[in-house]
Amino acid sequence: MSAKLPYKNPGRVARLEADLAARILIIDGAMGTMIQQHELHEEDFRGQRFANGNDSLHDYGDAAVVRHDLKGNNDLLTLTRPDIIGSVHAAYLDAGADFVETNTFNSTSISQLDYGLQHLARELNVEGARLARACCDDAERKDPSRPRYVIGVLGPTSRTASLSPDVNDPGFRNIDFDTLAAAYRDAADGLIEGGADVLMVETVFDTLNAKAALFAIDDVFAARGVRLPVMVSGTITDRSGRTLSGQTADAFWYSLRHAHPLAIGLNCALGAKDLRAYVDMLSEVADCYISAHPNAGLPNAFGGYDETPADMARMLREFATSGLLNLVGGCCGTTPPHIRAIADAVADVPPRRLPAVVDQAQAA
Repeated sequence: MSAKLPYKNPGRVARLEADLAARILIIDGAMGTMIQQHELHEEDFRGQRFANGNDSLHDYGDAAVVRHDLKGNNDLLTLTRPDIIGSVHAAYLDAGADFVETNTFNSTSISQLDYGLQHLARELNVEGARLARACCDDAERKDPSRPRYVIGVLGPTSRTASLSPDVNDPGFRNIDFDTLAAAYRDAADGLIEGGADVLMVETVFDTLNAKAALFAIDDVFAARGVRLPVMVSGTITDRSGRTLSGQTADAFWYSLRHAHPLAIGLNCALGAKDLRAYVDMLSEVADCYISAHPNAGLPNAFGGYDETPADMARMLREFATSGLLNLVGGCCGTTPPHIRAIADAVADVPPRRLPAVVDQAQAA
């Protein structure tokens, strides 16, 4: 249905597609890694609004009086420390990012339920997109020749529709498709209201969750009568080469191809070296653009990431020269110096050309 709808901003989408045809575009790096450098405390996450409870400005019944620890709820910083989130967006834009991702990875009612803040999901998405939009607009004013795009992020949630969380009851599920779709519908509508240019269903470990997100996005587009480009990015959880729900990279593509995404790719879990084979696999089968934003290597014994900007830039340049990339950036452990090095490394490399993929069913 949504493929027949007009784009919300057709001129901007046309410019994005022209940019994709001309060069490899740069996605930003890790938000969480940058937030951790500030060594924030509970009061930073609470700010004035949440100083005495989960929402001191509104009455939401039990949710207003039950006190949950909020430290670690990075998405909440959009409301309580927008100066920090804005500075991260600005740093990545200064480093050469064409896209910044909204600080909304956990901004669904499902994930925010862990903090007793499920009632804020829509607000987090609206304000997350507005903040990223303001930073991109500021960067464009400094250099009007170069558009900067806001990716509205829809994370995987803290639940999985395909797997049981109870090893003693493999048939049990703690979430269902309709509940996921309702949460994603609210989040996606908020991102559009806030000014996102693109929506990205990212860090997909369960394809059924992604299907719920894409179903919800289609509903939102139909209700609004306009659409945005949509990207999908999965995560290969270990060196088995499969997602957590068991799919190979090419199976992941074929499961989601019906959504006609602008781009499909992989992010998180692995560093560039270990991710390469699976990006290559996607590149061979997908008739849309390919993205990759890997971690800065695998976590070390202290939970940190050891790949330097030069290390990542060297490996991702090889991806590019092998014709695998249209969009590239970084995930966990990456910083503005990583993104600057990656941008410089692929600046002179032409983007991957979209293949003419033969539909076997039609061919038969």
